[in-house]
Amino acid sequence: MLDYIIYIGRFQPFHVGHLSTVQKALELAEKIIVVCGSARRSKSYELPWSVEEREAMLRACLTPEQQNRVYCVGVSDRMYNDQQWVTEVQNAVDKVIAVDTASLGSRPASFRIGMIGTQLGLDTAYLDFFPQWKRIGMDEVPGPNATAIRHAYFENAEAFEPFEALLPESVQSYLQQFKQTPAYENLASEYRFIQQYKAAWRAAPYAPTFVTVDAVVIHSGHILLVRRRAQPGKGLWALPGGFVEQEERLKDGVIRELREETRLKVPEPVLAGSIRASRVFDHPERSLRGRTITHAFLFELAPTQEGLPKVKGGDDADKASWVPLSHFSRMESDLFEDHFYIVNWFLGQI
Repeated sequence: MLDYIIYIGRFQPFHVGHLSTVQKALELAEKIIVVCGSARRSKSYELPWSVEEREAMLRACLTPEQQNRVYCVGVSDRMYNDQQWVTEVQNAVDKVIAVDTASLGSRPASFRIGMIGTQLGLDTAYLDFFPQWKRIGMDEVPGPNATAIRHAYFENAEAFEPFEALLPESVQSYLQQFKQTPAYENLASEYRFIQQYKAAWRAAPYAPTFVTVDAVVIHSGHILLVRRRAQPGKGLWALPGGFVEQEERLKDGVIRELREETRLKVPEPVLAGSIRASRVFDHPERSLRGRTITHAFLFELAPTQEGLPKVKGGDDADKASWVPLSHFSRMESDLFEDHFYIVNWFLGQI
């Protein structure tokens, strides 16, 4: 019997395959630590539910005795730094065990820890990051696929009906209630927009790859953000940016988008001279729209007696604002796509 089993997933939503794995883990270990990924990402139709909501779905499927043996923790995504993600998982697990054993008179020198996952190749490649924990393989439960369930749920009732049997009854009830909320309607609107967007490209001979630019503008301990006017990500904060036009270079495109979306009162030559670094961000899952590679540019504007330059939302943005970096560090769940991680990458370089 193991002391703990670690089970990592997104559980969006928690389906019968997940429940089967949790029940198997509870047979093999005294306690199970469920690690919910994408814990602080902004909500989208691919990531609709918070860690607290996912934990509630899970616990509603368990008996009181089983619930006492389950811990749930959340970890952030680290799209461009696997080792940061591994470290956060390790720290989360260590913290749970420390709290769980705090009442013991003396803590054992070591624990028997396992990690459970199904045999799905790339979907469980993350298991290789944790060689210190015993690998516990498990056959996949036929049928459940969280992505297909999610998409049908936001499509319409008719599309979702065949998938309901793949959800525990308590999760079915939760999703029925969630469907009555404004949050559902916003996410369903985003889903419909993306499906129409992809349909427009379906006749192309191959899947398109989009090229965008984003501006990371720093001034006197503040960062310049815009609030998105339309889907996808309507209402979320984002870096000023957009698609590169056919006849322009990347640097020209990022300055154009910056000025269009923020009305930033800084001359174009000054902006060009304020570029300190650039980097490509190309995670395949960074955008709902499909394969989208962005070229981000870091602008460092020199402090002046006039203070922060005036800005005003324009084009695709309904608002532009200078945000203190101390506040930005707590905005992960408010940022569009991977923009929070893009900014943090640059901040780590300056």
